[in-house]
Amino acid sequence: MPPLRALVEDGHHVAVVVTRPDRRRGRGGALEPSPVKAAAIDLGLRVTERVDDVIDAGVELGVVVAFGRLIKPHVLDKVPMVNVHFSLLPRWRGAAPVERAILAGDRETGVCIMRLEEGLDTGPVYDREVVAIGEEETVAQLRDRLVDTGTRLLLRRLRAGLGDPEAQVGEPTYAAKLDPDELHLDWQLPAVELHRTVRLGRAWTTFRGKRLLVLRGRLATGGPEPPGSLDGLVVGCGDGGGLELVEVQPEGRGAQAAAAWRNGARPSPAERLGD
Repeated sequence: MPPLRALVEDGHHVAVVVTRPDRRRGRGGALEPSPVKAAAIDLGLRVTERVDDVIDAGVELGVVVAFGRLIKPHVLDKVPMVNVHFSLLPRWRGAAPVERAILAGDRETGVCIMRLEEGLDTGPVYDREVVAIGEEETVAQLRDRLVDTGTRLLLRRLRAGLGDPEAQVGEPTYAAKLDPDELHLDWQLPAVELHRTVRLGRAWTTFRGKRLLVLRGRLATGGPEPPGSLDGLVVGCGDGGGLELVEVQPEGRGAQAAAAWRNGARPSPAERLGD
């Protein structure tokens, strides 16, 4: 259950919801609200795009989830806030903690309920829970589980009282927002690294000069040579391993089973992905 709806259904009063402005989407370019705004309106809540509006809204505590902007000190001085952060702080402070945990090959991540400070995810922690990362788990699947865990932790703390937070301990690492180039599949890399990239969604390579999205894949026991070569649905990788294509999306077309794509494209033995 998403945190906003869970707060309301749990009996907590929400005075105002702050979210990003409406964005233009689709061919017609019509303005559409964010999912958070749509949910807030459905729940009959006041919505604003200005963080400063919370100062005079009569709120006692702010709850921040994946907001994407730093809250300025003059707001925090008036309204204390907690943040639901999807990592085990101080590891993976920043904008893309779930993606960075998968890319780094972390075996576990988690959720922290922390006190919001002016710094980037630097505040002390009220509660945390460890979540194991599945070897085949995608970023979307992992994020869904973290949302469920974070919602449960948040409600537990709000019911029982926040208590005294504990300072973060350890060497911080930072989760910078992903650059699209980081989703490019370089077949010279080891298979396990390429598989992690595919698990993030929208990973891409090229075939016959056009972009080919690799939406799903799985590790194979070995792959053909040289890297980028195809043996059935298995692509050779730089370490001698292989990545089996499961679902792809050719440029200008919809997603499809990799087997259907290969049957239609009929790559020759000399053709390679990435050329």
